Amino acid sequence: MENANISGGQIRRLYPADLPAFRDHLLRLDEESRHSRFGGAVSAAFLTNYAERCFGIDDVIYGYVVDNVLRGAGELRGLGHNLPLGFGGSAEAAFSVEREWRGRGVGTELMARIVRAARNRRADTLYMSCLTSNQAMIAIARKFSAQLRREPDEAFASLEPRGPTPSTLFDEATDDFSGFATAMLDLQKRSFARAKAR
Repeated sequence: MENANISGGQIRRLYPADLPAFRDHLLRLDEESRHSRFGGAVSAAFLTNYAERCFGIDDVIYGYVVDNVLRGAGELRGLGHNLPLGFGGSAEAAFSVEREWRGRGVGTELMARIVRAARNRRADTLYMSCLTSNQAMIAIARKFSAQLRREPDEAFASLEPRGPTPSTLFDEATDDFSGFATAMLDLQKRSFARAKAR
């Protein structure tokens, strides 16, 4: 799973230095994608404020990066408990992929990373919700054997990740180390390009 190369892009862990890229990704989502991701119409100001709150101690975010531009994200965060996620408890997952990058396996790869992260943090249940019209997200939940419950407008998925193993912990650490090195190279490139443009 390490830094999977999908349609010319890579999946890697996102860090606080990636906040501007994450915010810009959310702002690029079209109206329908925003509605699917957040369950309703949201403004640019909402997305900016949301992005600024997404790199806390209980947040794990993976991104799909193509030519140094973030095109998709999978988010994991603790849900309804006061301890960091590594102490168990429930967690929620959310996904966003820009329209032109859908249908390439990006959502499935992001989901695999999120499930592994939940597993390694001993989450007892992983929850997801989406609009019933979001058939792609429902199909991804099924791929991971999630239990589905449908209501008129929303679908809810839950799965119980198995506990961590030395292999899953090693894979995540290796993946994150490689992703961190890539993130630092990307940051250097962006800084060099800005300095050159002055």
